[in-house]
Amino acid sequence: MTAPVALSASARLSRLGAASVLTAAAVAVPSLMPGAAQQAEAATAGVRALGVAASKEGALYQWGATGPSRFDCSGLTQYSFRKAGKRLPRTAAAQYRSTRHISASGRHVGDLVFFHSGPSASSVYHVGIYAGGGEIWHAPKTGARVRLEHIWSRSVWYGRV
Repeated sequence: MTAPVALSASARLSRLGAASVLTAAAVAVPSLMPGAAQQAEAATAGVRALGVAASKEGALYQWGATGPSRFDCSGLTQYSFRKAGKRLPRTAAAQYRSTRHISASGRHVGDLVFFHSGPSASSVYHVGIYAGGGEIWHAPKTGARVRLEHIWSRSVWYGRV
């Protein structure tokens, strides 16, 4: 019996196949889908940002860090979306306020996942990038490294850049 092999970031990104097909369809037939070009551009930026975040797997968490080798949670999302051609504010709460809010059922790969402790945007305390299958890429906490992890709370909101 062989030991299980950990998936590399690139192998994990193969999970994005369905999102890529949807993005390609939205790009290919914009005349048939009102607003498809804008939606495809947003989806493409999110998927690109997700790839950047996944490429930072193992980078150390450091409070206030914005990359390229150390990150806090919002520093990772800001860095990843900047590399994908989109601007985000610095903090998780400000990022939440700057995104288009979407429902859990409407979330897509590359959307932001905001963890909160109350009813207002000021209660947002953590952010990651949705990777599909209930998982996010994020910079978790001091002493940890950037990683793919299952969403552990129901107190989350979603936003699209």
